[in-house]
Amino acid sequence: MENEKIKNLQSKTKQLLQEAQSGSGILPKEIETLRSVLQFHENRYYVLDNPLISDYEYDMLYKQLEKLEKENPDLIVADSPTQRVGKGLTASFPTVPHLVPMLSLDNSYDSDDLIDFDRKARELTGLEVIEYCVEPKFDGASISLVYENNQLGRGATRGDGVRGDDITPNIKQIRTIPLSANFLDYGLQTVEIRGEVLINKNNFKKFNDALIEQGISPLANPRNAASGSLRIKDPLEVSRRKLEAFVYHISYYTVDDSKKKDKSGNQLSSTNYQLSSHSQSLEILWNLGFRSPQKEKRVLKGIQAVIEYCNEFEVERENLPYEIDGMVIKVNDFELQDKMGMTTHHPRWAIAYKFKARQATSKLLRVEYQVGRTGNIGPVAKIEPVPIGGVTVGSVSLFNEDNIREKDIRIGDTVLVERAGDVIPYIVKPLTELRTGTEQAIRFPTNCPSCGDELYRVAEEAAWRCTNINCPAQILERLYHFTSKDAMDIRGLGEANIKKFYNLGWLQSIPQIYQLDYEAIGALEGFGKKSVDNLKAAIEATKKQPLHRLIFALGIRFVGETMAKTLAHAINNILDLQNFDEEALQNLEDVGPKVASSVYSFFQNDDNIKMLKKLQSLGVQLQNDKKQFVPGGSLKGQTFLFTGTMNQLKRSEAEAMVEAQGGQIVSGVSSKLAYLVVGDDAGSKLEKAKKINSIKIISEDQFLKMIHKD
Repeated sequence: MENEKIKNLQSKTKQLLQEAQSGSGILPKEIETLRSVLQFHENRYYVLDNPLISDYEYDMLYKQLEKLEKENPDLIVADSPTQRVGKGLTASFPTVPHLVPMLSLDNSYDSDDLIDFDRKARELTGLEVIEYCVEPKFDGASISLVYENNQLGRGATRGDGVRGDDITPNIKQIRTIPLSANFLDYGLQTVEIRGEVLINKNNFKKFNDALIEQGISPLANPRNAASGSLRIKDPLEVSRRKLEAFVYHISYYTVDDSKKKDKSGNQLSSTNYQLSSHSQSLEILWNLGFRSPQKEKRVLKGIQAVIEYCNEFEVERENLPYEIDGMVIKVNDFELQDKMGMTTHHPRWAIAYKFKARQATSKLLRVEYQVGRTGNIGPVAKIEPVPIGGVTVGSVSLFNEDNIREKDIRIGDTVLVERAGDVIPYIVKPLTELRTGTEQAIRFPTNCPSCGDELYRVAEEAAWRCTNINCPAQILERLYHFTSKDAMDIRGLGEANIKKFYNLGWLQSIPQIYQLDYEAIGALEGFGKKSVDNLKAAIEATKKQPLHRLIFALGIRFVGETMAKTLAHAINNILDLQNFDEEALQNLEDVGPKVASSVYSFFQNDDNIKMLKKLQSLGVQLQNDKKQFVPGGSLKGQTFLFTGTMNQLKRSEAEAMVEAQGGQIVSGVSSKLAYLVVGDDAGSKLEKAKKINSIKIISEDQFLKMIHKD
């Protein structure tokens, strides 16, 4: 039957090509046939990767359709191949709600995790053996598609899982996504589909090669390239990126009883055609022209068969034309999925099995040394660039001198490099058996590479430090930190401008931020009156920032955002910290010996006190704004910690709510913690909290109910 359909469409294709090449061209009455032929060949080329006509022949038919629609605009329909190219997007993408929230997946990293997942699944379902559907975990940008009465109505990014950016014009550029699909043949009226947008490895390489030829920096990896491409304002540029999409889940559907009939024309009840399994839904999507993992998926009984297939697929990972970072295991039966339910974070019926971190070998060419804002000297290995997990790695942190000595890493070594979690590259070990005798020991500097001052190492610490407060590298890093978003948040004074003003001699200390000559800045190239006025307004606004932001902005070692709030709670004025000795500091919540020593040293330094008094004279608020804290609020005496990604609030907003009700934010999990509020992708803090019975673990929704109750 399928072969007959292909032969028929090929025959129509040949006929239309002949007409296109004739003087008269294709007639308007054949426009529907032309559209069907083009849609068929799009599927063969973009989905099946098995074209039946040349690019030239496809283009010829496409141009005929464009010509007919231009001459007969009343014949244009929404799912015409020509309608993929839409108008440019607005300056900002509108956000739209998903019909069903896009939850994260629970992660596993070895077979023991899968065995434990299977045990829980069997307990929840009461079955001895469960049937699973196993498919690749695509490493791209997540999308949600909504079809209404067969027509693509909307495409959106994952966003925060509840709402995403409406990127429909860009979605229409992806030719593996049909503009229409006959869902009504299956009795499905409104359908929401999940998928992943990717860039084929070969297309990614070609695109990067073209950028390099133009003198433009290449894109980092296919995943980021796909995600960034979806937010380009010009759909034509999106089309040039040659994005592809796999769809792997029907998350929502409504049934239209009036549309479903059997082969004899008899009406079927909805129970006859409602979806019953995940594998069935993948097959339906494939039959409708989507690129689902129909060929890659396996339906397997029992977790041992699942583990074996995951291991087989990992071996073939590098041979795939697209990037994957693991496998997804789903309970196949939809009734069982409903029975198992979901947590606030992930479905209980699915789990992601992550592949091992990727490794590669390279040659260590040299070591460079970077100076951090606290004077820490960080050794960075420069290696021969090597692709690891879709990213070209040329720089690798060596962390500290002890790490270099313990691993006996030498310049000239062939080294094994790994991206931990497929993100952070580091050297696992040198391959000593490949040494030739020409390798050289790495000699850690005794003087600062920036200012030349002698380096100092505190006992029991691994890092060497430059203690010169006027070290140029430290000054720049401190300025970058002071003005950053989570510190004083001075917009318009980014790293490039800070460096420019520093080189001009205008900005070489923190107080000079509030002494900038705006008239001189306005005379610089690229600074108009509006940008100068905006910069001045942004700097002036930071003079009234809450005290905890100023404390964090100072860049005191071991003092993060939460610790800065703890210190701010204890004082009326930042200069009060001069009067705290280390013992008094350790009496504060979560302040240990290291923090106490660091804070004490900072506030006993005359230069630092002079700097703070200078800031005060320039109008910067050093007083504590007591309105931030409500000692008698409903959360008085309660401690909170947030972990994972919040869906409804920014973490800073949630923390402010706690403080507004007299509660306190702590920096870590301990017996002093009362509530751990868990968002998406919670990590080690959640696991640690589970082991302490006194800690109450709550969701974001539960937290909001607690905050808003009378």
